[in-house]
Amino acid sequence: QVQLVESGGGLVQAGGSLRLSCVAHRISFSLYTMGWYRQAPGKQREFVASIYDNGNTNYADSGKGRFTIAKDNAKNTVYLQMNRLKPEDTAVYYCNAKWVSGDFWGQGTQVTISS
Repeated sequence: QVQLVESGGGLVQAGGSLRLSCVAHRISFSLYTMGWYRQAPGKQREFVASIYDNGNTNYADSGKGRFTIAKDNAKNTVYLQMNRLKPEDTAVYYCNAKWVSGDFWGQGTQVTISS
């Protein structure tokens, strides 16, 4: 079955950077819209960024100018580069793969930003 495996989370100080990775297994990766979402404690899951099959990208206002989403079709991998991190970026970050044939989620990776 489809599997999305995130990595790259961790604990960093405010102002620092992290790069999240998500490797997708058993999907036609290049056809999918790949996205990142996050869920902070006590809050609903929210959109962070997405990248379409044609490479176009979309960002939530909270990450514009600080986050960059990119993908490598040869590696079935989507990345989220996060710079100038803030304590309010603390959340579990989830990878998402979406296409007409399905909507799939990874298990999440914890990102914690200390002030």
